[in-house]
Amino acid sequence: MHNKRILLKLSGEQFAGGKPFGIDMDFLTDLAQELKQVVSSTQTQIAIVVGGGNFLRGATLAKEEHTIERATADYMGMLATVINGMALVDLMEYHHQPARLQSRLTMNSVAEPYIRRRAIRHLEKGRIVIIAGGTGNPFVTTDTAAVSAALELECDLVLKATKVDGVYTKDPHKHEDAEKLENLSHHEALKNQSISVMDNAAISLAMEQKLPIRIFSLKPGNIQRIIEGENVGTLVA
Repeated sequence: MHNKRILLKLSGEQFAGGKPFGIDMDFLTDLAQELKQVVSSTQTQIAIVVGGGNFLRGATLAKEEHTIERATADYMGMLATVINGMALVDLMEYHHQPARLQSRLTMNSVAEPYIRRRAIRHLEKGRIVIIAGGTGNPFVTTDTAAVSAALELECDLVLKATKVDGVYTKDPHKHEDAEKLENLSHHEALKNQSISVMDNAAISLAMEQKLPIRIFSLKPGNIQRIIEGENVGTLVA
């Protein structure tokens, strides 16, 4: 059995930090330092799938009048994920944590093509592998790309970073009586419309393959706590 291997899903919004658009360098710096610490102290292998919503959301763009086709808009969103991946790799390397960017869209000037065996080899050598370009197909979210990559790379767990510290019975920003759930089955996550964990395609795939997903907030130290076995956020399993 390999060392513990996890897949971290980061949304584009997280790259923006508190800003409405673009990349927050303070956020990326803190994340790079934290990931370096996790890799060196726990020997955990980490793959990361990045979103691109801080630059562009394909589904939203395609809804505008004067329509750009949904497929085109989704490809534009995939390009945005490559920008985030490039930034994250550089920050990692700057903090002396070896990392590689692989893209499911062919982008030979800036990223390796995504090749499963090569990604696994990088992980085994202690490099963090950042996967951009979604699944390389339109009409598929980066959440589904994350679950798919986790299964391909034989990860033990998907960590999905969100703005809140887990899954609640309803939106905690809007309802004071929202209760936090410690554990949840994939089936419950799919069935309950007021619970949003990931999109249904991603959860269905995880359920089919019995892949656990932990929903948590990216507070400093949380990734390490999860890897060390603490019950941070909500476990969907």
